[in-house]
Formats: sequence, C-alpha cells, structure tokens
Amino acid sequence: MTVMATVNTVLGPVGADKLGKTLVHEHFVFGYAGFEGDTTLGEFDPEAALQTGIDVAEKLKVHGVKTVVDATTNECGRNPDLLRKIAEKTGLQIVCSTGYYYEGESAPAYFKFRAGLGDAETEVYQMFEKELTEGIGKTGIKAGVIKLASSKDVITDYEKMFFRAAAKVQKETGVTIITHTQEGTMGAEQAELLISAGADPSRILIGHMCGNTQLADHVRVLKTGVFVGFDRFGLEGVVGAPLDAVREAVLIGLMGTGYGKQILLSQDTVNFWLGRPLVLPPVVQQMLAQWHPTHIFEEVIPVLKKAGITDEQIDMLLIENPRRLFGD
Repeated sequence: MTVMATVNTVLGPVGADKLGKTLVHEHFVFGYAGFEGDTTLGEFDPEAALQTGIDVAEKLKVHGVKTVVDATTNECGRNPDLLRKIAEKTGLQIVCSTGYYYEGESAPAYFKFRAGLGDAETEVYQMFEKELTEGIGKTGIKAGVIKLASSKDVITDYEKMFFRAAAKVQKETGVTIITHTQEGTMGAEQAELLISAGADPSRILIGHMCGNTQLADHVRVLKTGVFVGFDRFGLEGVVGAPLDAVREAVLIGLMGTGYGKQILLSQDTVNFWLGRPLVLPPVVQQMLAQWHPTHIFEEVIPVLKKAGITDEQIDMLLIENPRRLFGD
C-alpha cells in the first residue's frame, strides 16, 4: 500500500504533519437527502452559507484550529466550491469527503436501482477513486477522506457495498476512512468489515462512538487498532445522544486505561442547514444550546483538565492523533 503522506484539502495537498489542531467531523453545510426537492420554499443562499462558514472558521481559529474535516456526504449537500471559498477567505484547511450516508437517511434508491442492472459496488469504487485522485465533478477539488455510515444495530447490505468499495480504494491509495455509527452501535463490526476487506486499521476512524456509554464496546473497537471518535460533543438528548457528562466520563476512563493515542475529538455540528430553515421547539433549542463549533474548547476541555487530563494529552487528542490518522 502506498501511504498517503499528504492530505487533500480543498486548496490542495498538505503534509499530515501540517494539519495542526484538527476537528475530524464537522459540517459546514448539510441537508438530509430530499432537500433538493424543496427548493421552492428552501432555496439555497450561497452568500449566507459562505458568511456563516467564514464566521465559524474565524471562531475556530481563535482556539488554534488549523484543519477541519467536513464529513458531509455526496447526497447530503456536499459543496466543495463553498468549502474552497471558506478556506480561501480564512486560511482554514478544510478536507472534503467522498461517501454516502447510512441507508435510513441516505438516498439508497439510486444505487439499489443500479445494483439490479449491474455491479454497483464497482461503480461506488470508481466514484470514490476518481473523486480522490482526479477531483469532484468539474471543480478540480480532490476529496481527502472517504465517509461511510451504518444503521443502528446493523450494517445493511446496501451499506456493506460502500464499506467494501472503500477498503479497496484505501488499499490502493492509503486514504483515511471516517465513519458514522448510529448511536455508537456496530463500531466493532465496521472495523472488522473494513479490515477483513483489506483496509489498514491505522487509517480508520470509527465515528460517533461517544454515543455508546459502554466501556466494553469501546475496548472491543479499540483492540482492532482503529481510532475512535468522541465527535458529537454538545449534541445531547436527541438522536439517542447521551449527555456530555457521560461522554466525558467514558473518555476519561479510556484515557486512564491507555487508549488515549486512538481517540479524536469533534462535535458533528451543522453550521448551515440545507432546505427550509429549521424551526426548533423551545425544548429542543434548550437541549442543543451547547451544540456549537467551539463547545469543545469552551466547555469540554476545562472538564477534562479538572479531571487531571494534561495539556500534553489534549494536544495528543487534537494534534498528534489526527496527524497519525492521516499518515504521518
């Protein structure tokens, strides 16, 4: 395997050692598949999305963030041109994804239809490979990660197609794979599926494991050699998400048992929703009050430090581990 010593950002490749402080799972724009059909009442405002992205990038830079991985998948509004403009305006390094979301919240009809006519898995492989090595559409912007996802308590046949195709591409390119687990389930199964298909565990991040509060499940995943993401901080009480206090306790426990070198942090924030503006009930607004792009730095890290996590360990989570995940 040829290890990808550089990472594709929307402004071109950078060395893994130049990533700096990195958030590994965020969304500058995101829409659930189907938003495209609601443009009459939910028309996309590119200037508003750009300004929102610039504002977020500048807030992150205040906390020393140099790189953000945008985990938005192809059918959920991924917008490489927008990401490039944000990067050009702010100097933030942004990594764009290639990939599809899990079946229940994706757009499975397209590839299921194609699977009935031919080899859709090969078509998915071709999509990943071209977007990583040649560019996305006509933008010339190359994806820097493959994003995969599975359902709660199951990896469906539809989802497995993407996992196998991603493993094949990774064997050829060394690209990093990041995943979505629904409520922190199927993490070990994701890792085992990818590894059995030939993927390198040191280039795999099993995401949203902080949705799972069972230490034994985390240890089972970590023993495969992959990284895990505590990457939904601030998202509490909805979509099966636990409270941050519980996430923090699990994270501190894992670090205390020697797994700190395999953990990465992020928040999975959505900065600009595609489709019609969301109208959230007051109770939901209250539940999501801490779900914002700088929450880790303002609320989570102080808790970790109070529990005895050192500055060196924080740097490991935010700087050293992303560098190793991406091939340095």
